[in-house]
Amino acid sequence: MRAVDAGSLWLDGGAMFGVVPKPLWARRAPADERNRIPLAMRCLLVETDQANVLIDMGLGNKESDKFRSIYGVSNEGAPTRLESSLSGLGVTPSDIDVVVATHLHFDHAGGGTVRDPDGTVRPAFPRARYVVCRGEYDFARLDNERVRASYIPANFEPLAAAGCLDLVEGGSEVVPGVRMESTPGHTPHHHSIRVDLGGDELLFLADLVPTMAHLPLAWIMGYDVEPMVTLESKRAILTRAAAEGWWLAFEHDPFVAWGRAVAPPAGGPGCAVTDVRDQPLVPEAERGETTGVV
Repeated sequence: MRAVDAGSLWLDGGAMFGVVPKPLWARRAPADERNRIPLAMRCLLVETDQANVLIDMGLGNKESDKFRSIYGVSNEGAPTRLESSLSGLGVTPSDIDVVVATHLHFDHAGGGTVRDPDGTVRPAFPRARYVVCRGEYDFARLDNERVRASYIPANFEPLAAAGCLDLVEGGSEVVPGVRMESTPGHTPHHHSIRVDLGGDELLFLADLVPTMAHLPLAWIMGYDVEPMVTLESKRAILTRAAAEGWWLAFEHDPFVAWGRAVAPPAGGPGCAVTDVRDQPLVPEAERGETTGVV
């Protein structure tokens, strides 16, 4: 299992922390002059006896310069940082057998397709099956005004057209040892991905807990369409993770790739994180407080 750098972006800090006041969240995630905070786009490569599995896909190369400026996207590579990072690990796009989407927002699913110089949009991983929760795919296609900007058809419709999209029910096993865990709230069919490490368990949290700063149960993004559902998803899965000592992987934390879940110092539900493994993606001067204590 290896973390894969798919680049970074900057999103509005107020949106990232919802009802949490800025004086609190800014201690952990200082904002720039546009009130944006830096976020990683960190995917996960799981190599099993059955398949090479890529979890989430970053943002891709299809968006305009204006889009990239608004979101502060940095993912240059060949054709993007995702493919270049995989190459650095000795893996080509053709080596990927299965791609799993936690959900279909543009910063998680955009890299699943690639735009060629002639304008053609095609699957970025030519041999892979793309696994997506059926409910998430249906929700992405509703063209709902509340979430329309987060779902870009070019990120997933070409997969359906190419016949490589596998729509599954929530909680499905992808391959032996890799399972989708239903963690709704951010979207109604959001999933985190649990990986059996052979004696240990790791949970790729995706947008349930995008950064270590979001470990407190009530620290929930304004982007979440069902925040009270997110709260209960966090309560259940983080309490279990602490009780069983799982590793937790953070997709968007700009400094920390993963750490070990432990009970919070004050007891009660949720968890803290210890034994953190750094993978910094922004300069040290821009770092805020990165404690995992709730």
